[in-house]
Amino acid sequence: MLAARAAILAVTLVAWEVAARPTGGADLIAPPSAIAQALFATVLRDGAIRSAILFTLFEVLCAYALAVAGGLVLGLAIGSTEMARRSFYPVVLLLYAIPQVVMLPLVTLVFGIGPAAKIAFGFSHGVFPVLVNVIAGMRNVNPLYVRAATAMGAQRADIIRHVMFPHMATSFFTGLRLAMTTTLLGVILAELYVSTAGVGYFTKLFAENFDPAPLFALIGILAVMAIALNELARSVERRFTHWRTASTS
Repeated sequence: MLAARAAILAVTLVAWEVAARPTGGADLIAPPSAIAQALFATVLRDGAIRSAILFTLFEVLCAYALAVAGGLVLGLAIGSTEMARRSFYPVVLLLYAIPQVVMLPLVTLVFGIGPAAKIAFGFSHGVFPVLVNVIAGMRNVNPLYVRAATAMGAQRADIIRHVMFPHMATSFFTGLRLAMTTTLLGVILAELYVSTAGVGYFTKLFAENFDPAPLFALIGILAVMAIALNELARSVERRFTHWRTASTS
């Protein structure tokens, strides 16, 4: 499987190199060789861009942590009872259906154009996948188990950890992975339109200057960042759902 993936990647890069060579990197596409050169000669060598990459990573992590915490707490509160679910779940779905980009001017008015605005906009993108999946996962919890645990003197925290969480774990971690992608999207969108710092700002700068090589290099860095964060979420999922693998073996 690994060899097949490596072969597909190699063929793609070679085809890309051959197709982009005639343009010399002067148009909207650059060959991988020019992108690699721009990565080390322009992007990683520029202190401002290096700081922007770390700054964007910090904003994404802050927004993601807030989105996971907020989505989990609200999801548990809404999904814990049938009445709360029927009352608030339609409102959550309505808010989730609204394109978040239309809220960017309002976010800018409230938080300005600093890091707070980008974290808030990333949070608004990331909280709903967690919230919706936690509520959906709570529907898998058998009420009889909750009543039995309560009757045996279990505390609320123990019920959530040992009764509710195992039943909603699959949905919760699905929401975690989706939230990672959408949080990164929200932060980059805010940097593109209302910021003078971060990866999104330099991406827009290179695009406006028709400089495709460093542009694609930054896009590659964003892809690596997204893959690394997604793998981190997957490792956390394996850590907390090891019992699922053991039970199916």
